[in-house]
Amino acid sequence: MQTPPKLTDEQRQLASVRAVANRRRRAEVKDQLRAGEMTWEQVLALAETDDVVAALRVSDVLLAIPGVGPMRVKRFMKYAHVSQSRRLRGLGPQQVRLLSRVLSW
Repeated sequence: MQTPPKLTDEQRQLASVRAVANRRRRAEVKDQLRAGEMTWEQVLALAETDDVVAALRVSDVLLAIPGVGPMRVKRFMKYAHVSQSRRLRGLGPQQVRLLSRVLSW
């Protein structure tokens, strides 16, 4: 078993600040999606350049889309062969195409 790295108080505080900023950024993207200010395609494009957004779970992003609930998310992800733990950065082109197709219905 590995021991965690020894961090100074400054390093620990900086890591905490970064973690909070990352959580806020992910929440902001989901809120914009929920409000209709952003589309699924825009989130995918943003994930290509923004590592924080790329770390979002696909299921969390799908749940933020208006009209998509937990049952539809399960159905969509099964249809596109996407694992429940998959993050945006891990989606393949075929999975993106299938998810985009079902979201356009």
